[in-house]
Amino acid sequence: MLWSIMSKPLDLNQLAQNIKQWGLELGFQQVGITDTDLRASEPALQAWLDKQYHGEMAWMARHGMMRARPHELLPGTLRVISVRMNYLPANAAFASTLKDPTLGYVSRYALGRDYHKLLRSRLKKLGEQIQQYCGSLNFRPFVDSAPILERPLAEKAGLGWTGKHSLILNREAGSFFFLGELLIDLPLPVDQPVEEGCGKCVACMTICPTGAIVEPYTVDARRCISYLTIELEGAIPEAFRPLIGNRIYGCDDCQLICPWNRYSQLTDEADFSPRKALHNPDLLELFSWSEAQFLKVTEGSAIRRIGHLRWLRNIAVALGNAPWSNAVITALESRKGEHPLLDEHIEWAIAQQIEKRNACIIEVQLPKKQRLVRVIEKGLVRDA
Repeated sequence: MLWSIMSKPLDLNQLAQNIKQWGLELGFQQVGITDTDLRASEPALQAWLDKQYHGEMAWMARHGMMRARPHELLPGTLRVISVRMNYLPANAAFASTLKDPTLGYVSRYALGRDYHKLLRSRLKKLGEQIQQYCGSLNFRPFVDSAPILERPLAEKAGLGWTGKHSLILNREAGSFFFLGELLIDLPLPVDQPVEEGCGKCVACMTICPTGAIVEPYTVDARRCISYLTIELEGAIPEAFRPLIGNRIYGCDDCQLICPWNRYSQLTDEADFSPRKALHNPDLLELFSWSEAQFLKVTEGSAIRRIGHLRWLRNIAVALGNAPWSNAVITALESRKGEHPLLDEHIEWAIAQQIEKRNACIIEVQLPKKQRLVRVIEKGLVRDA
């Protein structure tokens, strides 16, 4: 396939191969190319919004169908280059943290530096390399930062298929990877989607602590622990607090239980190495942090964006779910009066510490957690 830019003929098939090689050299584990046609995704997106599954994420509704129209973000866009980058650290320690209620569990993508800057920088370099090769090119990189349906694009570009937990799954790499996109105005040859591999498996749906995967491929964000601990700005609904356990920033359960993650690939990116203060952290230690300490430890981290108040809110819930301890009660009491939002969760946590747990919640939730830990320890997911 030949194309001309400023009278310069281009072999687009060769360029597509070059782009994939350049992407690998820049540190991406896979590069795919697709067109901008996401019309097939529009009905599901609209139905999801109509059911209010986006919760308080008003920006999801505000941009509406623009998410399915990449060409509106960069006029003239003809193709989307979709990339993935592994983030799973070698010492992820899933099971040891999840089964110890005195520790705080941070979603493994957030243990290191914020991935947005790294991926965006490398996508920009990829765009500049293509531009230099072609002599002229309009491009724009995106990393979870614009109204764009990145997962359907990744699926169309052949990076994997959409699992029932709504994340992209790859046969050679599971799901522990970040996605990014580069919009360009070249009619490159496109890649083909891969065959779906979930079959009848519903492990992710049954393991979800809050039942957030309401049907295959559909997540009600209002029930999702990642939404509750990261996106939600106000009070966490009381019914979900006992189910959150010791998860203080995000949740990985639906990925950890997935059989495909036995093939998850470890990262060698230094930026994704766990920070000592966030790796298997003691809840009482975290709850003692001043705002200055929080800002210092989370500098350059995705965690910083939720702020100190919501950080303490999440930890208060986890302390409420921790075993009875006078030290926990004392710590909770010590932060009373700092903010009404925090006070609400402290009062709840103290009540949980003093009163016996609700028997039905314990009976329903503990087997799920024990099952998840058993799966991890059997080696479906590395727990170095």
